[in-house]
Order: sequence, then structure tokens, then C-alpha cells
Amino acid sequence: MSRKHPIISITGSSGAGTTSVKKTFEQIFFREKVNAVYIEGDAFHRYDRAEMRVRMAQEAERGNKHFSHFSPDTNLFEELERAFRDYGETGTATTRHYVHDAEESALHGAAPGTFTEWKQLPENSDLLFYEGLHGAVVTDRVNVARYADLKIGVVPVINLEWIQKLHRDRSARGYSTEAVTDTILRRMPDYIHYICPQFTDTDINFQRVPTVDTSNPFIARWIPTPDESMVVIRFKNPRGIDFPYLLSMLPHSWMSRANSIVCPGAKLDLAMQLILTPLIMQLIERKRNLK
Repeated sequence: MSRKHPIISITGSSGAGTTSVKKTFEQIFFREKVNAVYIEGDAFHRYDRAEMRVRMAQEAERGNKHFSHFSPDTNLFEELERAFRDYGETGTATTRHYVHDAEESALHGAAPGTFTEWKQLPENSDLLFYEGLHGAVVTDRVNVARYADLKIGVVPVINLEWIQKLHRDRSARGYSTEAVTDTILRRMPDYIHYICPQFTDTDINFQRVPTVDTSNPFIARWIPTPDESMVVIRFKNPRGIDFPYLLSMLPHSWMSRANSIVCPGAKLDLAMQLILTPLIMQLIERKRNLK
């Protein structure tokens, strides 16, 4: 952790909504005039799209039916840890972009499904913002979590996560329900071993819980809306959190435990603004007081 070069890490499971959370942070950064630089989690995948397909086929032939994007075998965890450490020490680090589609291809000048060249982040930033799958990952070889000053977990309950993945992959990628189900099953061991444990180390977790029947996610016709959901907000260390203020500002919210608030799903953005803005500004003020 670094007072001079703070790091905010957003960790979410695939399809958890971390991209929308990133937009909330960008609004806060814009409003508070915070100059942030960004690292994308998928920039640290080990293989590009074509290489991953080849490796998956090879692993399947060897009898490994659980080869996924969640594991150390398919990610550059050491390089990610180095990027966090370097930024904390120097205020810059090396990263790249994974090009998802034609729009990003035109922006970065690389083919969809490939990576751009490694480059240094701009200097003189206020903080580093990471969004991806492994912002708080800890293994027997790396400890990314120790370098982040503020770690946020964003995860829906698992049936809701599956519904979101099924709908996204079928509509945006043209996959069948059976193909998406195979992907979920293939990823499950790595999800249990490398994704779930991170949410123990995060400082704050935002977990969306549907209030409609999701008992069979594989036949759900719609993704539950925010109005059909509640959000459980859990603080690892509740000391210093003004719970009465948050409860007064978030209508129909309540405390379910001494370190947890439940609020309507439609109030997620407001809850993040209220909770995260002062925490971000604490990091910035601590940084500026060193100058």
C-alpha cells in the first residue's frame, strides 16, 4: 500500500457488473477532479482469443475439462502484482489493452481478440484504478491484494450471475444455452479457488440479490431488474462508517448485521457515491498532504 501513489481495485466475477461500477467511479473522479489511470484485468490474460481456444482444445484432449480464464495458468499474475507494486513505488507501471471488438480495434489499432503492445502508464496521476477478475488475488506465489489501498468486491448471488451470463452470451455472442452451461461447469473449480476467496480480502462488497424467483437460472426469460433486487453492502472494517447517515440517505434501507447494510437495488449507484466518495478523497488528501 502506498500513501503517495494509492491504488483502488475493483474485483468482480464475470458478468457481475464491474463495468457499470467503473462508470460510477469515473463520475466521482470527474466531479472531484481526480486524475486516475486505469488497468484492465483482461490485459493480464496469458493468451489472446485464438490462443485460448487452442489451449482449451489441447487441455480437453488431455482430460482437463476445467481450463478457464480464472486460473493462474491462464493469467499473468506475477506481472499484475508487479504492476501494482511498481505503481505504488513509482507512480507508473506497465500495462496493455485487450481488444474486445471492432470499435476497440479502430481505437487501438489491433485486431479484435488480441493485445496491444505493453506501455507505461502516464505519470503524475492521482491514483491507479483496476477493474477485473483478480484485483485481490492471493496464491502461493503472488499477493496482489496487499498492494491495493481500497479493495471493492462486486458480485451477484450465483444464480443471478448465471442468468446474466446466459443472457449476455446468448444475445451478444450467439452461444446456445448448452454451450454457456458447459462454460459455467468448466469454470467452476477455478471460480471456487481463485474468485470467491478474493471477496474475503476486499474492504467493501456490493452483492446484488434478486427478490424474484431465480431457482432455475437456465430457463429464466429475463434478468431481474434493479427494482426486483436488493443490494447487500458489507464492510470488512465498519469502524468509522456513519451508518445512521447512510440509512437516512438510502430510503428503505436497513442494517442486517453490525457491518452490513441492505438497500434497494435501484439505489446501488447512490450508495456507491455516498460510501466511496469520502474514501476516495481520504486517499487523495493523504497523498496531497505528503507534498
